[in-house]
Amino acid sequence: MSFDPTIRPRDHFTAQQGWLNDPNGLIRHEGEHHLFFQHHPAGLVHGPISWGHAVSPDLLTWTELPIAIAATPIAHIWSGSVVHDAANSSGLAPEGQGPLVALYTRFEPATGIQSQCLAHSVDRGLTWQPYAGNPVLDIGSTGFRDPKVFRHGDGWAMVLVLAEERIVQLYRSPDLISWTHHSSFGPEGFVTGAWECPDLVRVPVEDSADTADVLLVSVWDGGPAGGSGMQYVVGQLDDAGFRSTQDAQWVDRGADFYAAISYADGAGPEPVVQAWMSNWQYADQVPASGFRGSMTLARRLSLRRRDGELVLVQRPVVRAGEQVHALVDHDLTGTLALPVAARTCRIVADVEPGSAPVFGLRVRVGDGERTTLTIDVAARTVSLDRTASGTVDVHPAFAAVHTAPLPGGEGPVRLEVVVDVASVEVFVGDGELVLTDQVFPDPGSTGIEVFADGGTAHVHRLDVTV
Repeated sequence: MSFDPTIRPRDHFTAQQGWLNDPNGLIRHEGEHHLFFQHHPAGLVHGPISWGHAVSPDLLTWTELPIAIAATPIAHIWSGSVVHDAANSSGLAPEGQGPLVALYTRFEPATGIQSQCLAHSVDRGLTWQPYAGNPVLDIGSTGFRDPKVFRHGDGWAMVLVLAEERIVQLYRSPDLISWTHHSSFGPEGFVTGAWECPDLVRVPVEDSADTADVLLVSVWDGGPAGGSGMQYVVGQLDDAGFRSTQDAQWVDRGADFYAAISYADGAGPEPVVQAWMSNWQYADQVPASGFRGSMTLARRLSLRRRDGELVLVQRPVVRAGEQVHALVDHDLTGTLALPVAARTCRIVADVEPGSAPVFGLRVRVGDGERTTLTIDVAARTVSLDRTASGTVDVHPAFAAVHTAPLPGGEGPVRLEVVVDVASVEVFVGDGELVLTDQVFPDPGSTGIEVFADGGTAHVHRLDVTV
């Protein structure tokens, strides 16, 4: 049995051809969500990077558009962001128009210099005009990148990294063109690997009118499951800059969640983020034919008070789907195979552990294949096991079990598991803990099992939708 790399995910964005990595320029504009992304359409590994472009009405159904900002032999277009300059503070658009403005890192392969450049669009992001005075920010560095721009006060703010120093720098501008250094944060938190792709978002606290500022930073190496990972720091942004009020935590405890940034001008108070679903340990080695790389599902963020601290909560944006099976008030002992065959599905379950010290789910079950989610109540852990998930010889670190602390206290455990052609995203405790892993099973591995070992668990309800 083997994975078929020509089959595309249903709900996870992939480019029509070539290599894809970090999401860039995420913005909701005139009723459309714009996803720009790191793209090398001529190859299946990282190469001369351009900005690809796709749009969606719902964050699930995507239409890919032509390349937005193209690489040249002397300038590759690395990560960045897009804002709507509604008041035309930049003066880049004709009178009465508010352009979309992209700030991105220009990488010069001849020198390694990374500087920040600007382009603008007056046709909803279809075409882009580079600024004649580029770069707008250049300190002569080979590790200065990934600008994320947002409104702040009566002007604009930008966070970007000094990658090797593990420092996030904050700059301010009245017009998106002239930038002044304001303050710095770090090194702090997880500093094993270089820092990348920062974002600073205001996140609401559940069941209150409070908010907190959350700094998102991707870490090249030393992630929670090995290789790259992503951390968050809860804190406060004020006139002095950003300061942490809690220790750093991992955003996702799986292996394949990286470079997430938020959508500018999103609807509602909860920021929406989206990430690249891969890991720099093996990103260029996963099975591929014609295209390589995908995005995670978009996720809405909130904060929850837990044991005196604020914990990041993530809820996926999912399609409604059709219910194909429900299990209600079921006492579970041993293994139960559900009468469902699905390569893509969503499973939502509320389970009371009862006398079972261990219970869980197996998805993409087939001839010798399975991906196993295990809740160990006695050890208070959650594990996602892809050691038998299909094609696992991608990299020595790929065939692994990823384990994290079980959130919450005693009582029922809520699980939400989103399965696609080549991925499993697990949300535990109504989104308090998330594990995201790529898996590469045979197309015929479509079974679903629930199990309880060492006792009886009570399934209050389990729903499978496709």
